[in-house]
Amino acid sequence: MIRYLLLTSFILALANARVAYSADPSQPLEPVRIGTTQSLTGHYAEFGIEQLRGLQMWAADVNARGALLGRPVEIVHYDDGSRSAGTVTGFTQLIGKDNVDILVGPYSSALTLKASLVAEKYDIPMVTTAASDEEIWSRGLVNVFGADTPVGDYLNGLDVAVDAGVKTVAFIYARTDFGEDLAAVSKTRFADRGLTVVLSEGYAPEQRDFSALAKRLREVNADMVFGVSYLEDSIAITRDLKKEGVRPKMLGFTIGPGLREFADELGAEAEGILGIVQWLRSSREPGAQDFAYRFAQRYGYHPGVYAVIGYSAGEILEAAIRLAGTTDHAAVREQLRTMYFQALIGSYHVDQTGRQIGRRNLVMQWQNNERRLVAPEQLANSPLIYPRK
Repeated sequence: MIRYLLLTSFILALANARVAYSADPSQPLEPVRIGTTQSLTGHYAEFGIEQLRGLQMWAADVNARGALLGRPVEIVHYDDGSRSAGTVTGFTQLIGKDNVDILVGPYSSALTLKASLVAEKYDIPMVTTAASDEEIWSRGLVNVFGADTPVGDYLNGLDVAVDAGVKTVAFIYARTDFGEDLAAVSKTRFADRGLTVVLSEGYAPEQRDFSALAKRLREVNADMVFGVSYLEDSIAITRDLKKEGVRPKMLGFTIGPGLREFADELGAEAEGILGIVQWLRSSREPGAQDFAYRFAQRYGYHPGVYAVIGYSAGEILEAAIRLAGTTDHAAVREQLRTMYFQALIGSYHVDQTGRQIGRRNLVMQWQNNERRLVAPEQLANSPLIYPRK
């Protein structure tokens, strides 16, 4: 019944849009302005650029198939420099100077925490991108809606470790907001799954020498070492583990292994390493292969998950605007709060706080120099290799 109502609403909205667009073609309509800041420079630049490109590709797709409510879509963006101050300045300008209709959040929980306060101050709906800090949803804000898997649910895919026979875990993490949050919930979550945490240790995000940590990991001899990390630190950790002769049965990280550069840098040493990811182009999710092909045609390389999150944020906003039949903030906010939608990144469904509850992360493993999906079982395209060879 819900699907029927959604489809009917989309058809009516599209019909209304065509009427509006054709009523007086000599008078160009104002674009639907989607505002965002992304990290085009600084620590998060690799991820911010990906998100912006995904969002821009969505806008190009919408305009190519006839615009949104009869109006072209325009992405208005600023570089936040991977800094909170840049985020606040950028979002304030988007609203006060550029008069954007709706907002898309920046990369990272830290920047989203700041951006969301600006969105709330001016009462403008915002769909977040790669931001999973539970604090975002615990402050009583009414304009912030998540596309990413929240921290509390982020590691659910590691049930695959329990199924494989892992008993002990060493948990290491970069001391970012994201890492600290996952560390706070990890012991309880692992214990609930029958795993024993034998080491839990944080490190400075800029740290690249992990020889001392590798020695401690050798001493605890955990079945699985799992790191909440980014690209460069996950590569450095893997190399120092090899130098110290530490080879756990299972080794995994967030973020790093999901990027092609991870295996390019590590070569054969990447074999068997797990990654927690939100999306893979090799998955059997609807539209994955088509998006990857078209993104590569547009930008000259295959997309990472952050391009998908950027594109999906646009899809979610498009669905809400079409269902509302307007860009009126209250109407769009109500659709974002109540609708069910299948975006490229997966199911969109939020609770009353705007927290995403409709999807779960995927688990991939490097096998024969390819990222293979190993969990959840219904989407897997390869069995897990355990122990790591």
